[in-house]
Amino acid sequence: MTAIDPDGPRPDGQRKTARNRRRGVLRLRTLLIWLAVVPTVAMGAQVSLTADRLLEQSANLREDVADGERIGAPLYGLMSALQAERSTTAARWAGAPVSHADLSARRAATDQAVAAFRRAADSADPEEGDRIDRHVRDAQKQLEQLGAYRERTDVRSGGADRTTAYYSGVIERLISIFGQFSDLDDAALSQQSRPVLALIEAKDLLAREDAVLASAGPSGKLSGAKFGELTNAVGAHRYLYDASIVPNLPENGQRSLARIESSDVWKTKVRIEDAALSDHQIVSGGVVLPQVVHGWPAMYEQLVPQLTAVSADQLRAVLASAEATADDLEMDLWWMVGGSAAALLLVVAVAVFTTRTVLRRLALLHERTVTVAEETLPEIVDRLQRGQGIDPDALPTESNEQDEVGRISDAFARSVAVSVDGHRQLADERRGFGMFAAGIASRTGNLVSRQLGLTEELQDTFGHDEALLAELMKSDQLTVGMRRQIENLLILADGEIPDPHVEPMRVADLLREAAAEVEEFRRIERIALDEVSVEPRVISAISHLLAELLDNATRFSPPASKVAIRAELVTDGLSVEIEDRGPRVAAERYEEMNGRLHAAPPYSVLAENAHRLGLFVVGHLADQLQARVTLRRSTFGGTSAIVIIPAEHLVRSEPASTPGAAAPRTPAPERRDARKPELTLHPRPSAPALAATVAGLPRRQPSQAPSAVRTPPADGAAPPPLPERRPQTHIAQQLRERRTSEPVSQDTATPEEVADAWADYEQGTETVEIELRRDKS
Repeated sequence: MTAIDPDGPRPDGQRKTARNRRRGVLRLRTLLIWLAVVPTVAMGAQVSLTADRLLEQSANLREDVADGERIGAPLYGLMSALQAERSTTAARWAGAPVSHADLSARRAATDQAVAAFRRAADSADPEEGDRIDRHVRDAQKQLEQLGAYRERTDVRSGGADRTTAYYSGVIERLISIFGQFSDLDDAALSQQSRPVLALIEAKDLLAREDAVLASAGPSGKLSGAKFGELTNAVGAHRYLYDASIVPNLPENGQRSLARIESSDVWKTKVRIEDAALSDHQIVSGGVVLPQVVHGWPAMYEQLVPQLTAVSADQLRAVLASAEATADDLEMDLWWMVGGSAAALLLVVAVAVFTTRTVLRRLALLHERTVTVAEETLPEIVDRLQRGQGIDPDALPTESNEQDEVGRISDAFARSVAVSVDGHRQLADERRGFGMFAAGIASRTGNLVSRQLGLTEELQDTFGHDEALLAELMKSDQLTVGMRRQIENLLILADGEIPDPHVEPMRVADLLREAAAEVEEFRRIERIALDEVSVEPRVISAISHLLAELLDNATRFSPPASKVAIRAELVTDGLSVEIEDRGPRVAAERYEEMNGRLHAAPPYSVLAENAHRLGLFVVGHLADQLQARVTLRRSTFGGTSAIVIIPAEHLVRSEPASTPGAAAPRTPAPERRDARKPELTLHPRPSAPALAATVAGLPRRQPSQAPSAVRTPPADGAAPPPLPERRPQTHIAQQLRERRTSEPVSQDTATPEEVADAWADYEQGTETVEIELRRDKS
């Protein structure tokens, strides 16, 4: 199974975090956009509503002006004609000397006014549905009955009061149309039009007085009801002038009206009204008016044109003001639309600028945070764990900005500083604990070195005793294993084991040296290339790495199975494969083990896996050697460990001069000089506290084994004689096989080859002793 790829896909947790982060940024961007859109839309809606209201108001004013210009003059003319015909009709009903020609002339004038009024009314757009046009249509319906009331007057049918009431009703309908003109869609214009409507109503009241006085006839007698109408008309007329007309007219209207009121005609009107109200005589069946009322028609004929001119002038002034107001409204509308558009653009620009600024600062903060979290902080933590210094400029600093984003950035900078301080403290504690562990390992290693020295002395002294020598070899092997475990502690404590080798070593010898470190070295089969050697400076590290993998393979495979170690050249360097026949391992288990080979674990993980420290040691050594170690399932069902040693650690051996010549061997050091120098815990470059040299563990190389023919001991004691045995029955399995003769040369045999021969001899001795004990029993 391959190792974990650091550039591979992210775990699910990181992908989920990235999605949440993007979702959070998206939500914030959406909120900021809504924060800009909502007031913009609200302002735009308000401007639209205001503009629509102004447009509607301007349109209504222009429509009222158009209606006034279209129907105002015909309407006023029709009202004046009907008022005159009402007075004439009332006089004819009263028996006054009204000729048929005069009556016909009045009716013809009214008919002309009605025709003009109808033409003006028909020119309106029927689809507009204007309120004034509705009142105009109602007035037209009433005018359709005018002919019928004229016939009744001619034949004196239906009564005078009913006929005059009809005329008064039509006139009131026409006055209501003028009232619609005064109800303009502007408060100032409405206020200005009210005195004009009051002038029109005052003129009608004056016309009512004329009709009532005309109904008195030649006798000058009125009924009580008619006299009441006269009294009401006089009072209402005077009240309108005093309360509604004079105070509300503009200055030009007040001057015109004052000129009329100071004239003799107006004074005559007032004198006749006063006389009619105060000098009348109440008689049986009515009221007799004074003779002065006979001067009313002449006065009325002079006064009405003057009042009509004032009313017309004021009506034209109101229409002109309405037109100007409509223009002002449209101008205000354009100014408002332009100003609102500029304000909206300003709001949009400010919103976009603010949103982009906030999002840009947040994006920078996010990028800075991600960079610190995924690159800067892990690198700082790794440097601290390695005992190296850190660059203060690499850490985020506080900007002291007072806005929200600045405060968040400063808070993040403080959090990173606190985190770095915590990691620095943990790294210092780790280094301190490493020094403590290395010190203990060094002191323990001294004891192991003494133990190995004592074992060698015993082997030299009691080498003639084969049984004792075998036990001493076992003790020696166990002690070597103890030394390797202590070296593991030094390696995990960031120590470094110096290498005593000064010359390159063949790969075959390197594999043999690694196998000699394992307790069950007899189960290991070695296949190596002789033409490749390893640099002296890395021999001990590679040997220790391979010994850990071999020890792991022998311990986790069946006792009777073999463990194969093969070495061959590949493109990237030297490939060493260790294959066992152990139980099948799940794929996720290989992933976990390969993870241990590529990550430096904290002490908490080491404590939990104290019985499986070999993989951590292998990973640490592989990191030092820049080698690659991968665990995977082998073709035989067991586990295969593949180690790729870089080519920079290899040395090409010189080929032998003759085919039969042996390859040059690494000379075996003398027994007393074969010990490894003291191990030191090398400090890291930025950790001066670790600069002190810590006494390490000596490493014992296999000493030169005794030759096949041993020298008798000094005391003359001979080894115990072996009992007689049948040929080829009790001999060891290794001795039964016929071997090719090999030149035995003490100068060319390496200590490792001697150790292998001694192992075979030891196994044969043990087999013979077992058979002898079986024969004796």
